[in-house]
Amino acid sequence: MPLNFLSLLTGCFAYPAAENPTVAMVEAAYRHHGLDARYINCEVPAEKLGDAVLGARAMGWAGFNCSLPHKVGVIDHLDGLGQSAEIMGAVNCAVRRGERYIGENTDGKGFLSSLAGVVEPRGKRVVMFGAGGAARAIGVELALAGAKSVTIVNRGRERGETLARLLGDKTPAGASFERWEGPYRVPAEADIVVNATSIGLYPGIDDRLAIALDSLRPGLVVADVIPNPPRTHLVRDAEARGCIVLDGLGMLVNQGVIGIKYWTGVDVDPRVMQAKLAALFAA
Repeated sequence: MPLNFLSLLTGCFAYPAAENPTVAMVEAAYRHHGLDARYINCEVPAEKLGDAVLGARAMGWAGFNCSLPHKVGVIDHLDGLGQSAEIMGAVNCAVRRGERYIGENTDGKGFLSSLAGVVEPRGKRVVMFGAGGAARAIGVELALAGAKSVTIVNRGRERGETLARLLGDKTPAGASFERWEGPYRVPAEADIVVNATSIGLYPGIDDRLAIALDSLRPGLVVADVIPNPPRTHLVRDAEARGCIVLDGLGMLVNQGVIGIKYWTGVDVDPRVMQAKLAALFAA
């Protein structure tokens, strides 16, 4: 049999891209499972996103992730959307099916898999900071998983109200918007708090969520989607107050499992990716 030197290509389009550890964990999974595949982390500004997708088409990429700020904008450059991505209006994973790129969203599914390790969302009241692509995905998946209510806390009224309407119209959960002005006090009846913004993401590691720390009570579940650094100020502050905390690494690993399945058909071992990330952030 002749040797094959043509690897399957996947990757990510983001801006900035240097803080994203996905490439390290995905390539670790590829190597562990003997997959002749590569994951290329690409820094792509918004005005070049269409060119990047055309390049992926020309090179026959099996698919790609889209991270900030491209989760909504990439839709204009794809050939269709999966069911959940269509409801969310956001894509973080494009999958080649024949000659078409179909947009899927693994953000919310990855988050739910991580959350399942500490709490079942059914019947819970959720407070979520942010109204961008990640917030859309997480909000929709939480609502479809049976959350009783989702309160969107956002500085921009238009995007916040739009997401609240989307959840109210497309899911069975109650949804509302609250304007984020000054430190936000988490209501006593809240069960789960989610940071779905980019606050705390490298290089802005000293940035803090504007939240009243004395409103974080023991037993409250506080989840941050930021993977780098995983121990954000929010995670550390919430942990110090007796909250049950989730960092962004579990969500990232679960997204990787789903994305690799889309692109290769292989169910990879999440422990391989967890170990790689643990080694990276312990260094």
